[in-house]
Amino acid sequence: MALTRRIIPCLDIKDGRVVKGTHFEGLRDAGDPVELAARYNEQGADEVVFLDITASKENRGTILSVIGRAADQLFLPLTVGGGIRSVDDIQQTLRAGADKVSINTSAVTDPSLIDRAAARFGTQCIVVAIDVRANPVMQEGKTPVVLPDGREVWYEVVTMGGSHPTGIDAVRWAQEVEARGAGEILLTSMETDGTKEGFDIPITRAISEGVGIPVIASGGVGTLEHFYDGFVLGKADACLAASVFHYGEFTVRQVKEYLAARDIPVRL
Repeated sequence: MALTRRIIPCLDIKDGRVVKGTHFEGLRDAGDPVELAARYNEQGADEVVFLDITASKENRGTILSVIGRAADQLFLPLTVGGGIRSVDDIQQTLRAGADKVSINTSAVTDPSLIDRAAARFGTQCIVVAIDVRANPVMQEGKTPVVLPDGREVWYEVVTMGGSHPTGIDAVRWAQEVEARGAGEILLTSMETDGTKEGFDIPITRAISEGVGIPVIASGGVGTLEHFYDGFVLGKADACLAASVFHYGEFTVRQVKEYLAARDIPVRL
């Protein structure tokens, strides 16, 4: 029995409200993350990701109350990321009702956070989000990735929403986070994010083949075929998307029916 592939809508949340526009008919309040997540739940989403992009570091209470409401009303796994910097933050988030937490910049800054979090809460709760950008200047010790046009690049880990290059090789970092106890990787390529031209297949495939834990592909979905490519060409275990779902371009169920018709195992 092939492992089913997952479809995961992502909601960007600021001050407790969804910030990417939504065009769902029949929503009383398109800005309420719990109501939106409930709609995805009805459509057959396998999980939902809440990404807290609130600027203020101190205002964690708002997202915690959103998580609590979501956990009470939804029966699907909830991953929460954004602003999680410590084992204490992780504990608060899980206690509020999240099933998994996603850490990104904080893991790059202090990789031991992954070890400590995995030891305390279990690897199944710890997702490490990795944001990457292609670097055309090949360097010794970097993992070469061949682009569709034949050029060879390496992919660099970037933090702070893509604005800060770290000099860290993405494939090696993915292997390190797995070794430290991450249960899953959420991979977003800044090359494709927001383009609607499809996932960044070369790096998605390189990381999927380079680690033994599930990889969630993120950044770039615009068509149904892009999901198929993410699974078949990118070898991802799950595909994440935001705007195509929020704007009602297609539903989670439509994506799954399309994939099932093309022999991708999904939960319908």
